Amino acid sequence: MIVKIAFISDIHGNAVALEAVLEDIKKKNIEKICVLGDICYRGPEPKRSLELIQSLQAEVIKGNADEWVVRGVRQGEVPNGAIEMMNKEREWIFSNLESTDIDYLSQLPTELHLNEHGIEIFAFHATPTSLFEVIPQNAEDSLLHEKVLSKKDATIYLYAHIHKPYIRYINSRVIMNIGSVGLPFDGVTKASYGIITIDESGFSTSIERVDYDTEKVMKHYREVGYPNADMMIQVLKNGRI
Repeated sequence: MIVKIAFISDIHGNAVALEAVLEDIKKKNIEKICVLGDICYRGPEPKRSLELIQSLQAEVIKGNADEWVVRGVRQGEVPNGAIEMMNKEREWIFSNLESTDIDYLSQLPTELHLNEHGIEIFAFHATPTSLFEVIPQNAEDSLLHEKVLSKKDATIYLYAHIHKPYIRYINSRVIMNIGSVGLPFDGVTKASYGIITIDESGFSTSIERVDYDTEKVMKHYREVGYPNADMMIQVLKNGRI
């Protein structure tokens, strides 16, 4: 029996990109979806993005941006010059959600464990011990071992957070970053997500890129009066922050 699992993350309130990714997943006949966090914050459609995720009956874990929606951005988590604007964005997001939405985000777990045909999968948002720590795609093997591989024995380790997808192999183990659905930072203006395919003989991993209507999302930022629209439109346009 073949098992296909789609891993998505960092939607950031971009429901248009999320819909495109979910349609791509459907076309590929993938029934199981896992979500690695950052659902609402920094996009023009926080409520619809959350509703789409909740409709999936997927396994969902918390990201740093979900934590920010719940309690705000704190000093030391972002550069000091960005805190005021980021909290203005957070207040706008918060005002567009219901109290039940905030409760949902607050109660999300922080890691995910799967075992399919003996293949252990360990997933988290940033690192196994932090929602905020940045592990870049070009990190030294020793750093990846210290921050990721030493925390739990698995075959495949998945994370998101950096918005730059990659797949690496260290000591017969796979480390995979699935990138971002709603705000890619690698210069490719297409939504990103990951697929793991497993059967009795082994497994494969892939990064998928999906076109979506970026112009529609840019326009939406302005229509809804998003407090940091100019910056976010540039990020979407360039695929970089």
